[in-house]
Amino acid sequence: MAKVELKRPVVEEISESIKDAQSVILIDYRGLTVEQDTRLRKQLREAGVTYKVYKNTMMNFAFKGTDFESLTQYLEGPSAMALSTTDATAPARIISKFAKEAPVLEIKGGVVEGIAYDAKGIASIASIPSREELLSKLLGSMQAPIANFARVMDQLAEKGGAEAAMAAKEAAPSAAQEAPAE
Repeated sequence: MAKVELKRPVVEEISESIKDAQSVILIDYRGLTVEQDTRLRKQLREAGVTYKVYKNTMMNFAFKGTDFESLTQYLEGPSAMALSTTDATAPARIISKFAKEAPVLEIKGGVVEGIAYDAKGIASIASIPSREELLSKLLGSMQAPIANFARVMDQLAEKGGAEAAMAAKEAAPSAAQEAPAE
């Protein structure tokens, strides 16, 4: 079997995985301990991020003619690829956070929603909250005025209810005196 035929399934696997990817980040993992690499893989897996080490030549062939072709410039030395099909910022967030505890981990570059970024660009993308966090903040800001209005109305009702109860107590004895005896 020729070498090309052995490589084709790997290139097809990479091509298939990046086809629906919202983001792909390339990293240099040299210097990570086995324990650190295991922790990184676990964090990425829990966030729904695919992390895999491929040969640079295989990634180079797979990236040709796609939105990720700009990543070929970073394919030097050992490279691992982290990609997400659901949350565009998840790989950048997790890897950047992990790189703070393991400084040997180096972000080479990446493509997020079709736009290529270098390591600094990926680091700035890492500061963007996840879609769920942004939606919850938006929902919270939309609910705040309604909740405040409800609280004010409740306080007014309580205050009005207390005044009405006191007025009823004051009126009750005088009404009892005016009522004819049977």
